[in-house]
Amino acid sequence: MKRKTFLQQSAIFSVASLLMLKNNAFSKSVVNTLIDDTDADLYQLFKNPSIGYRPFVRWWWNGNKIERTELARELKLLKEAGIGGVEINPISFPSNTDDMGIPSVDWLSEEWIDLLKFTLTEAKKLGMTCDLLAGTGFPFGAGFLADEDRAQVVVVAVKKLVGPLKTEISLFDIFKEADPATLSPYTGRKMELLGLSIVPDPLTSMDQVKNITNQVVNDGVKIDLPKGNFAVYGLVKIDGFMKVIQGAPGGAGPVLNHFNEKAVKNYLNKITGTIQTRIGPLAPDVRSFFVDSLEMEGANWSTDMMVEFKKRRGYDLYPYLPFILFKTGRMGNTIDLYYTVNISPEMKKMLNRMRYDFEYTKAELFRERFSKSFVEWCAENKIKSRAQAYGRGHFPLEGSFDMDIPECETWMKYGIGEEISERDFMKYPWHLGRGNTMINKYVSSAAHLKGKKLISSEELTNTDMVFNESLELFKIAGDQSTISGVTHPIFHGFNYSPPDAAFPGWITYGGYFNEQNTMWPYFKHYTDYRARQSALLQQATFFADIAIMAPIADMWGEFGAQMEPFPWGVTPPYQQLIWESIHQNGNACDYVSEQVIADADFKGGWMTYGPRKYHTLFLIEVRSILPETAKKLYDFVKAGGRIFCIEAYPAQSLGWFNHEQKDAEVKQWVTKLKAYPDRFIFLAKPAANFKDWYQTIQAKYKVTPYVKIAKPNTFVTQVRYQTKNSDIFLFNNASAHLSIDLDATFLPEITDKKQAWIWDAVTGERFKLDLKDRSLKIKLCPADSKIIVFNKDRNGKNWDPVPEVTPNAMGLKSPWKAEFTHMDGTVKNQDLAELSDLKDLPDYTYFSGTVSYKNTITLANPANLHYLDLGQVFGIAELIVNGENLGTQWYGRRAYALGNLLKKGTNNIEIKVTTVMLNYMKSLTENTTAQYWSNNKKKEQPLQSMGLVGPINLF
Repeated sequence: MKRKTFLQQSAIFSVASLLMLKNNAFSKSVVNTLIDDTDADLYQLFKNPSIGYRPFVRWWWNGNKIERTELARELKLLKEAGIGGVEINPISFPSNTDDMGIPSVDWLSEEWIDLLKFTLTEAKKLGMTCDLLAGTGFPFGAGFLADEDRAQVVVVAVKKLVGPLKTEISLFDIFKEADPATLSPYTGRKMELLGLSIVPDPLTSMDQVKNITNQVVNDGVKIDLPKGNFAVYGLVKIDGFMKVIQGAPGGAGPVLNHFNEKAVKNYLNKITGTIQTRIGPLAPDVRSFFVDSLEMEGANWSTDMMVEFKKRRGYDLYPYLPFILFKTGRMGNTIDLYYTVNISPEMKKMLNRMRYDFEYTKAELFRERFSKSFVEWCAENKIKSRAQAYGRGHFPLEGSFDMDIPECETWMKYGIGEEISERDFMKYPWHLGRGNTMINKYVSSAAHLKGKKLISSEELTNTDMVFNESLELFKIAGDQSTISGVTHPIFHGFNYSPPDAAFPGWITYGGYFNEQNTMWPYFKHYTDYRARQSALLQQATFFADIAIMAPIADMWGEFGAQMEPFPWGVTPPYQQLIWESIHQNGNACDYVSEQVIADADFKGGWMTYGPRKYHTLFLIEVRSILPETAKKLYDFVKAGGRIFCIEAYPAQSLGWFNHEQKDAEVKQWVTKLKAYPDRFIFLAKPAANFKDWYQTIQAKYKVTPYVKIAKPNTFVTQVRYQTKNSDIFLFNNASAHLSIDLDATFLPEITDKKQAWIWDAVTGERFKLDLKDRSLKIKLCPADSKIIVFNKDRNGKNWDPVPEVTPNAMGLKSPWKAEFTHMDGTVKNQDLAELSDLKDLPDYTYFSGTVSYKNTITLANPANLHYLDLGQVFGIAELIVNGENLGTQWYGRRAYALGNLLKKGTNNIEIKVTTVMLNYMKSLTENTTAQYWSNNKKKEQPLQSMGLVGPINLF
């Protein structure tokens, strides 16, 4: 590969990372497969992707109960299933599970390191890539941490009282009230009272606050209140307040203080120092170190937090701290906005500004002390950094800037593939109907802004639909992940589980990726599909010429930082509908931030940041911005750019220090912006139907889509990628039930002198399209997706899809002979007078396995019968006609081209349908694991439809 071309194509790397390519396994598994952009090479890479492009799995080392033979067996099993790499993830052993007496191996012990080395060697023999979790469980921590290195949180305790009253309150009562309802409390946590005050209700001035800290005697305080409403406020610091969630032996214990740079570096260096002293450098055998969920339960403190705050923000926050904190619970999310006393509107405005300052300071310190330290540590060890660089109180965009491989999250939840109203979609902490979480678009935008093409995702995470994993649901959720910008799926997850473990094996989390799963023999169909997508998209650049900015600062000020990707609330709730509507209407966008705008250049109507250019910016209810940002917005509009302000104009500055002057500066710049009414435009949000609302904006303001969608549909979304010689479009139908007609017209510059193709990621084949007037008219079946490529290739087969069922089709309605091969090994035969959903048949409601439906048909004239449509199928289908297997259909419409297979006289038809496992697992009432994931408490799942329902038609 020529050096110039290599540098053009390898935008996934920073300058620093390019210097270490020679010593990095990542360079061998992925970088060197980036190609010169000839369309023939690009298609061959797509058709037959190398192992580096295959999906990875998170590989849970359950309880570190690992041994060599099983590690080797599972690696081979994964490779046979089409997996290209593993993320080694030590984690606690699942409760209520028989460990078969297998001992645990402590993380970082000599035995554990030797087993790690064995695993890396075996993976290398198989051509597989290894990533390594930097720690165990999540977030980082261990029992060896010194007291001063453990996570700290400062919380407020409020006890409301009515006077006149004389009483006494103990510190025990204050500490009990303050103790947050964390998911994973550490038993060794230590509480310290930082302050105690009497506060009137309502509170209108800080002068009304009476500090009584020095009145605490013998762990208690006497209180004498006059008539009125009051509250006792306690400010409490908790050292070592949480333990590692699901920490493995050797890595369990208190969580690390991520705001303590020295502690972070000591922790990370202990990992590499311990491992590499014994077995030598981990590079190139480890591609990346990984940071899993930053679920830090609201950690917000270090010994110098207030010193740093004053240095950065210009004032002392400490007296106000109790009044900017909310009552928090699991994952640090706000659980009560009205926990404190009533506060006057003017004072609330002041506290909101101070709360923003605190959240921003924490985010700065986290990025500087943890994220930067992690990235530098990875680079020092010649290993890539891969991270889920989000959580509560971290920059949702900038947090991913420095990571070599930024990571998203895509989950399996009931509602995926179903019709979801906008009202239900805007309920939190979940976007119903979506697998991609709200953080995905931020993370992928961050990658785009930094020129990175490798964007990973913890994908198909499943705690609600366990044992109901169908490849069709995988595809719908996975396609939504791809639409949100993911190019590198890492499935969540594969449990280390010996084959003789009690059924269904060791399961730490959901996602039953296991050879005992009924879908496992077909799993490679899905891994092939995702590998082809990844191989293509990692060569290309995501196209976007519209930027959007959400009011993160306003949200931090009013409600505090949220827990991404599952926020308690979002400001505004419809935020994600904006970017989705843009894509549903043939445009594309990235998120930007004030930092991005501050560092951008403006010329000729464009905002330019690194490799990205945007002609339009949407501000989504952004009410507060820095004066410097307001000035930059003016520069953009003056240079010919356009800004749409949804529901609000920016009207004030951020933060408390010198805010009156800064407010005036913001207002002055906004006044100047309003002098350009054709380019600084106010928009009212719609009452409903955001996709149609955006279409009217396109028409009114001439926001030209690169592909005009005639009838936008909330289920149908698109993205566009580009290489030097090709334009690539992905159209995705996220409905599990509806077929949708797509009528899309491309811009002339896309189609000019180029041939349109369908590249089929399922089969690897490609077909020529004959577009009339640049328009693509195609039916997207349920769970369907289409890759449309425009290039200068000319030779190839024309697309000839299976047509719709014709009115004169021949229905196959005669009795069927069915053979039920249960996953438990039993076989039962039965004649079926008609086809129906197996869950409605009492004898088969709890069936799981493969049903073979057999029939014979006699044809006098088969010449015009070339297709067979199976109708409704709940499961993975295989069709065998006259002894010839026509392949597997695992999603959407199950329809086959028969060619000339049918003959005059008797024809044998066999249809095999493999079902999901859930109904059977629900019936295993004595199996603790089965019941936990299918029937217990919040995880109770409904019975699932199964089998061949039809109608079946020949035509």
